[in-house]
Amino acid sequence: MAAVLLLVAVLSRRPDAAVLGLPLAFVAAWGRYFRPRERPELHSELDADVLFEGQATTYRLRVAESLDPDIDLVVMALPRAPWFRYDPPQAAIAEPASEGDVSMEVGLRSERWGLRSLEHPQVIATSVLGTYRVPVPSPGALAVSTLPLRAGFEAVDSVPRPAGLVGLHRSRRPGEGTELAGVRPFRTGDRLRRINWAVSARTRELHVTSTWSDRDTEVVILLDTGGEVGISEGIDGRSSSLDTAVRAAASIAEHYLRHGDRVRLIDTGTVVGGVRAGSGRAHLRRILDVLVHADRKSRQQDGQQLARRHRIRADSLVLVLSPLLREGILGYIVTLVHSGCTVIAVDTLPTDVADVIDTELHDAKAWPLAWRIRLLERRAELDRLGDLGVPTVRWRGAGTLDEVLRDAARLSSAPRIRS
Repeated sequence: MAAVLLLVAVLSRRPDAAVLGLPLAFVAAWGRYFRPRERPELHSELDADVLFEGQATTYRLRVAESLDPDIDLVVMALPRAPWFRYDPPQAAIAEPASEGDVSMEVGLRSERWGLRSLEHPQVIATSVLGTYRVPVPSPGALAVSTLPLRAGFEAVDSVPRPAGLVGLHRSRRPGEGTELAGVRPFRTGDRLRRINWAVSARTRELHVTSTWSDRDTEVVILLDTGGEVGISEGIDGRSSSLDTAVRAAASIAEHYLRHGDRVRLIDTGTVVGGVRAGSGRAHLRRILDVLVHADRKSRQQDGQQLARRHRIRADSLVLVLSPLLREGILGYIVTLVHSGCTVIAVDTLPTDVADVIDTELHDAKAWPLAWRIRLLERRAELDRLGDLGVPTVRWRGAGTLDEVLRDAARLSSAPRIRS
């Protein structure tokens, strides 16, 4: 711009143009001469790289203290990534370099589960007059793992056919446990600490306190990642079928692991595959680390592939988290029922999608005819699953499985009639 003004001043003999151009030429020469020879070093860090949905952390950018004295201003901007809310909203800040140490802090709030990376920040050093721009080499991208929010979930303690001896569920068999079964006369082999001295003193015969044995079971969570139906708006908005399934899997796993059961996760995709059966807090973290990858697109396995790759014990409790739209999943549920497993289908289809066939006629006309027909077929398929003894419940959080677990435990304890 200074060259243009000076050229105009010479050609048109306009001294006023020269007066305007000379200061700009001086600033340009000043910036060229005092331009920093070394680029500043930049360091970045996150206060926490593992969050739950809705939690926040701080992204910190810091320029090294050995800052060139000719640098007056440092401008830093963090590229905006999806499913993050920034504070300040523009995720950019300009700080003076007068004190030699420049830092920027940006608040990040994660709004949806998953594994995402924060892109390289853009940092530029300049002077007050803007006489130069020095791009600062950005550090590597940082990854943030957002675990699914474990909503408060509780279920009844009764589970069908408990198998082990380490859980907190009451068995139908007497044994070493914590829940009282009654008082009976002393028999050979009873432990002395079980003697009920009050009853023994009253009856003048030794009596012992009997208990029910504590049992556990293997809970298999079958997560259908074959498709995402509905709109996902994060933790503060609407949930898609995949959102509901992942959050439900995390809540169910935490509940049963807290009660001492063994939990196994099976993913219908081929990226992860699942997590073997285990127990304890460390096993819960393994399941949550796998769930953050559930949104990755992968080839889905059909019913035969699932049955061949994932063998499930006949006395297991299988919880299927699915929108129940794929024929492969419905066929695999039938296979599990015939193998002797107790299967409960948890419907994760969003309410506004599943109830479309129950709306008024003028509202239903807005939907494609093929989709309405598919929902009608789905309802008939769920009725056939009900005839096979597979209950279907919609996920509602705490109390979702209470009724069906009571019914399953009652059926498993009922005497079998042999013909």
